[in-house]
Amino acid sequence: MIYSRNAFGSTPELSTVCVEHLDGAPLSFMTASAADSLKSLTDPAALIPTTTRTIKQFKRIRLPGAPWRYAITTNGGNILENGVPDVRWRIDLDAEVRTTSATLSEVNVELGSRIDDSFVSKFRVADHMFCYLVVKLDALPADFLAEWDAWCRPRGWSASQQGRKIYTMPDAVCKSRAVAEVRRRLHDSGELDSSARLLAAGDGALDAEMLRKADAAIRPRHGELEQLAFAHPNLTVTESSGILAGEEILTWFANSSN
Repeated sequence: MIYSRNAFGSTPELSTVCVEHLDGAPLSFMTASAADSLKSLTDPAALIPTTTRTIKQFKRIRLPGAPWRYAITTNGGNILENGVPDVRWRIDLDAEVRTTSATLSEVNVELGSRIDDSFVSKFRVADHMFCYLVVKLDALPADFLAEWDAWCRPRGWSASQQGRKIYTMPDAVCKSRAVAEVRRRLHDSGELDSSARLLAAGDGALDAEMLRKADAAIRPRHGELEQLAFAHPNLTVTESSGILAGEEILTWFANSSN
């Protein structure tokens, strides 16, 4: 939904709204039309912002239509209710990660032994749950991702790349599980009818399972899933790419919610 200036794509001059600042500088944008569309979606739908960003990174964003009853961060690792992390969800998930996969410390040590400054700009741990690299694309060894993913898979983790970031994620941490939990809570409270459809959008490999589980889904004609030619019977692909795809996705949401 939001784009840095470098990710706008080939578009004419657009009217945009800044929705994220970092250290006082504008960082992420939506078109003015997309911002209006997002705000209007809060009436006909229970809108759940869902992201791989950490809690801190998510809270930098000022999306039209906020505040949100629920939001999902850290790739499903955290559920926020009225901006407050759900401690029980996190405790249970951490326990499952410990029993089904290698520890984050073990993964960090192994990953650290495989990288150097020649192709890695940053090595970060996200909310004590997973890690990611920011890489120099022109220097990244061609076989690095495949070899790293092959090490991770038998240990209950996986690796994927989205732009300049390479994520290393435990299998138990996924957006689709957190979305299902929020949906259950909304059903149980009576805030959401049991017949309500689940609509989803995403552009990276970490979104794929969430898109598959949705009643209907959409992805933009750019990003990791485009590179992977990701398809599914319930999936629509935008005609546009770049920031205009954000507009198209929100129009699709509005039409599908009616």
